[in-house]
Amino acid sequence: MANGKNINSRAYLVFFSLCLFAMAIAGRIAYIQMVEGERLEQKVAKLTTDLREITPGRGNIYADQAHLLATSVPLYEVRMDMRADGLSSAKFHSNLDALSDSLSRLFGDKPSSAYRKKLLDAYEKGNRYYLVKKGVEYDQVQRMHNFPLWKMGRFESGIIFEKRTVRRMPYGDLAARTIGYTRDAVAPVGLEGAYNTDLRGRVGQRYEKRLAGGVWMPVKSTNEVEPIDGSDLITAIDVNIQDVASNALLRQLRKHKARHGCAVLMEVKTGYIVAISNLSMQADSSYAEVYNYAVGEATEPGSTFKLAAIMAALEDGKIQLTDSVDTKKGKFRFFDRTMRDSNDKGYGKVDVLTAFQKSSNVGISRIIFENYQERPRQFVDRLYKMGLGQELGLEISGEGKPKIKDPEDPSWSGVSLPWMSIGCETLMTPLQTLAFYNAVANEGVMMRPLFAKEIRRNGQLVKRLEPQVLNRAIASRETIAQAKLLLESVVSPEGTASNLRFGAYPIAGKTGTAQIANSKYGYKYQESVSYQASFVGYFPADAPEYSCIVVVNGPSNDVYYGNQVAGPVFKEIADKVYAQRFDLHRPEPEVESQLALQVPVSKSGNAEDLKLIFESFGVKIEDLSQDYPWSTTYSEGDQVRLEKRSISPGRVPNVVGMGLRDGLYLLEKSGFKVVAQGSGMIKKQSLPPGTETLQGRTIHIELS
Repeated sequence: MANGKNINSRAYLVFFSLCLFAMAIAGRIAYIQMVEGERLEQKVAKLTTDLREITPGRGNIYADQAHLLATSVPLYEVRMDMRADGLSSAKFHSNLDALSDSLSRLFGDKPSSAYRKKLLDAYEKGNRYYLVKKGVEYDQVQRMHNFPLWKMGRFESGIIFEKRTVRRMPYGDLAARTIGYTRDAVAPVGLEGAYNTDLRGRVGQRYEKRLAGGVWMPVKSTNEVEPIDGSDLITAIDVNIQDVASNALLRQLRKHKARHGCAVLMEVKTGYIVAISNLSMQADSSYAEVYNYAVGEATEPGSTFKLAAIMAALEDGKIQLTDSVDTKKGKFRFFDRTMRDSNDKGYGKVDVLTAFQKSSNVGISRIIFENYQERPRQFVDRLYKMGLGQELGLEISGEGKPKIKDPEDPSWSGVSLPWMSIGCETLMTPLQTLAFYNAVANEGVMMRPLFAKEIRRNGQLVKRLEPQVLNRAIASRETIAQAKLLLESVVSPEGTASNLRFGAYPIAGKTGTAQIANSKYGYKYQESVSYQASFVGYFPADAPEYSCIVVVNGPSNDVYYGNQVAGPVFKEIADKVYAQRFDLHRPEPEVESQLALQVPVSKSGNAEDLKLIFESFGVKIEDLSQDYPWSTTYSEGDQVRLEKRSISPGRVPNVVGMGLRDGLYLLEKSGFKVVAQGSGMIKKQSLPPGTETLQGRTIHIELS
């Protein structure tokens, strides 16, 4: 009986325990349904349905002539789910060889056996997300849809095509650093970064439901927001000139085994950048665009800074171009340091123009030191007033910080002033230097360099990016005119860039050769110093349309002067521009066309002498000279017409068409030293008529 009672007690205990457990479950179910039901339903919905972003199409970047510089293209990753529900072992193995062979033929990167081994290994491991190939283009994907096994569809074969949108530059490295990029967790670069808001468009949103295999399917919803594709950016870059600039720079870098270099071409009136190239040597001695040196590298500009120094002295009324300066024998000591010229024999006593023309370090530094040593602040303030020492505020990021040393700077010393005058102890980027020279070409108006011209959407103009003035007058008209004479003299037969003077159009500019110190040893050891060669200027010199700068850093073949290393790049770019801009071509000079005639042609010159000669030979005269002492002659059938030729005091006379005797008389009377080439009638003169004369300056004339 006792055993029976124990069994009954245990049975009741189990029964009541089960009842309590059932009641607890029922209570929990009721609690979930009544209290937590809504929250859990939302949680489940969140796991299977979500408001997901729709990425808009990114806008394109175009060159000025609508050539694509950057565009978005779809690329795909091809993957396989080796445990897909419909993928049986028999199906996989029966198609494996044919699939491997198809992949090998399509991509041509490896034999079919290699593809077979990889696919088989992935299948045996049960890989649910095996990467077959990445970077696959759209047309290749279309062909892969018909491959053995995969043509059965995703459920039957496990094939997965994942689309990625990538940015491509059709012209490769051409202006690549200026075009730039945007990447996650990386600061944006170039135009892609500067105009990212316009290019990226507006992200859309829609509800999507998660299906098996991680696939998301759109769900109809009234909350859907359509994406808006990005706008297109139209730059000022000319692809043809850009190509010339890049190749010309590349050839010089290779020739001189230079570390890096840059070349920039800019429109004088607008500041639009027409071409920009930045190349640096890689480990394998090739060159690539990896950094925007024109925008970001602030270095000592060297002799190109001499223009700013002389302009400051001219603007402050300290000097005239005809003033004399003694360059000694190419050496001069300032306190504990010796200034040297590249010509170790020096130039002796010369005028300011010649000192600049020869790029005499001694001459320029003595001019600045002797005029500002008591008031260095005046010199520095004048540089700032001319727009130097300030950032340009470019639309793209990364502009290097310029530096004009201040007299209050702890590092200021007695030699700071003379060394600053030749471009040492200062920092400027190539683009900052170019903007200054461009202002001289632009009659003193400094423009902000601009890369982009328009923003468009679907071909319609959204915004025009107008030229921007930074400084309406960096100096007076008189100083600008004198600065132009200085720059023209550099490309004269006596100047440091005489090798660039040949051609159908005149060039004005300045050579530069700067020593770049080793960051550890400075200038202490000569072997620790490298050089930077540059040339900056504009063309055509008498009616500037374009300005250009070329900088080559670290040439290593014992040739480092600006005219030899950077000058040829400048000339090649200028020649290309001139060749395609027919509006820059000048009509044949009148004297040239007259010389081509088969009838005798009279020279122009002194009106009284000409009348006497014509009367002696019985030539009919139509005298329209109005008793003016100098006249221009025109042959008209059997008679000659005389018209007055104005010769203004203080201005370069027009001697084209005259004989050598009359031309010499007028030019020497105006204070010029004349160098004549050829014989007969004067057909060219090196200085344009009407510009301001300077006593003792040399002018070249060419006779027919």
